[in-house]
Amino acid sequence: MQVQVKLFAFFREGRFKEEGRELADNTIVGQVIDDLGIDREEVGVLMINSRHCQFDTVLRENDILAIFPVIGGG
Repeated sequence: MQVQVKLFAFFREGRFKEEGRELADNTIVGQVIDDLGIDREEVGVLMINSRHCQFDTVLRENDILAIFPVIGGG
C-alpha cells in the first residue's frame, strides 16, 4: 500500500520533509518510526490524515502520516 510520510523539525535532518512509501498491509505507525531510525521517546505528536493516532495504529492505503518531535521551551 502507498502511504505519505511527513517529518517535522529536526526529524528532517538527514532524512526528508515528505516522502511516499510503499508499505506492507497492516503496517503500524511504530514500524514506520522504527524504520526511520527515530527514537520513540523523541516523538511528541503522531497524526494520520490530521487526526491524532498512536504507535499501534494500523496504516491504510493513501494515509498521510505526520510525525512531530517533542517540543520543549520556556
